[in-house]
Amino acid sequence: MTSEEIRPATAADVPAVKAVTDAAYTHYIERIGVVPLPMRADHAANVAAGKVFVTGEPVTGLVVVEEFADHLFLDSIAVHPDAHGRGVGRRLLHFVDAHARARGLPEVRLYTNVLMWENQRIYPKYGYELVGRRVDGPYERLHYRKRLG
Repeated sequence: MTSEEIRPATAADVPAVKAVTDAAYTHYIERIGVVPLPMRADHAANVAAGKVFVTGEPVTGLVVVEEFADHLFLDSIAVHPDAHGRGVGRRLLHFVDAHARARGLPEVRLYTNVLMWENQRIYPKYGYELVGRRVDGPYERLHYRKRLG
């Protein structure tokens, strides 16, 4: 595998999936006042279910996706801070689009915490439109979707 490839995660990747997710989301704890959900995920179960795709050797980025009848849900995207600015996130977002298209799904959906304002600048650049705002327990979320042509 080259460092550019994106592949399904294996059981051996679970520690790296946890480490990259924690590194990517830890700085949000103080800002949002709670631990972000991706940090509380059952990484081993997600990997075993085929929901996690990784890139880098060692792993520098990953996505967690879930397939539904009418869309692909982008549950989490994480890039290790040491890999910021190298296009890892861009490649992962393009992979998610291609993954959805390959499964015949017409759109990708995701949500982000309202206090993760960086994401509110990023997702529209990749074709996502804001479709709603909801509160779920301690999380206030902005919901986005991207219709695939």
